[in-house]
Amino acid sequence: MRLVAKGDQRAFEELYRRTAPWLTVRLRRRCADDQIVADVLQETFVAVWRAAGTFTGSDVDGGSAGWLWTIASRRLVDAFRRRARHAVPPPAAAEPVSAPAAEEVALEGAVGGELGGALNRLAPELRQVLQAMVLDGLSVRETSALLGLPEGTVKTRARRARIAMREALT
Repeated sequence: MRLVAKGDQRAFEELYRRTAPWLTVRLRRRCADDQIVADVLQETFVAVWRAAGTFTGSDVDGGSAGWLWTIASRRLVDAFRRRARHAVPPPAAAEPVSAPAAEEVALEGAVGGELGGALNRLAPELRQVLQAMVLDGLSVRETSALLGLPEGTVKTRARRARIAMREALT
């Protein structure tokens, strides 16, 4: 990352080669639209190229995975917001209806049935932790950095989420 911060194009290409497939898989778990995933991936790496000098590494033991995922997940949320702003509601939609969050829509596409229903019934703070750790495969430390929570809080919420899921599915 230090070389990327200095403008080393080969280091950037190597970073891309190593992390783009990983990020693509995680983005596809949250979004089924390949065009949005490709756009978000490109925006992520443009942001990484521009901001590599700000990466300290201390948040995730010097690793860049949590930092990259934070950038990518924020770009994905931005893409969902842009798409929602440009969507034209049908004429029959005169009555406002509360819509599910973009992450919930993406999650329903990835996890369905009884499991998806149980996951949707979780409290949002528990669902966030479970999504980051189970669906995205992040460690406790990476989840902590991504969500801006202490590691102990992440562990507690993960345990509570697993207990709630077990109860909901039995």
